[in-house]
Amino acid sequence: MKAQQVNIKNKKARFNYEIGDTYTAGMVLTGTEIKSIREGKASLTDSYCIVENGEVWVKGMHISEYFYGSYNNHAARRDRKLLLHRKEIAKIAKAADEPGFTIVPIRIFINDKGYAKLVIGIGKGKKQYDKRQSIKEREDKRNIDRFMKR
Repeated sequence: MKAQQVNIKNKKARFNYEIGDTYTAGMVLTGTEIKSIREGKASLTDSYCIVENGEVWVKGMHISEYFYGSYNNHAARRDRKLLLHRKEIAKIAKAADEPGFTIVPIRIFINDKGYAKLVIGIGKGKKQYDKRQSIKEREDKRNIDRFMKR
């Protein structure tokens, strides 16, 4: 029996930011957190990443409390440490120090070994006219697909 695939996306990330380089990071989680992620009960809305003392942290990520967790449950919005190589952290820190760039969580998934991974990207904020262009392209693509199905 194949387990369901977990793929939690931050839908606003690609809309609000132009994503450049992406990195796949492991996360330091407690037992109840990984069980909630496997059930798909996590959200990346309003989350962001920072580099502090040579470590990357994700802040504002919501992982719902595990139903059967009892007194072992975790705080839903606690800061979580990301696991990356030292060279990757240096690249991320250098890119994040430049004005207009930020570290954006893009998606959470479970890899083949059963570990939860977070894909983060270096994003540059889009201007309002860029967002309108993205909406127009999406609507045009939707119209083309609709007419092709007829």
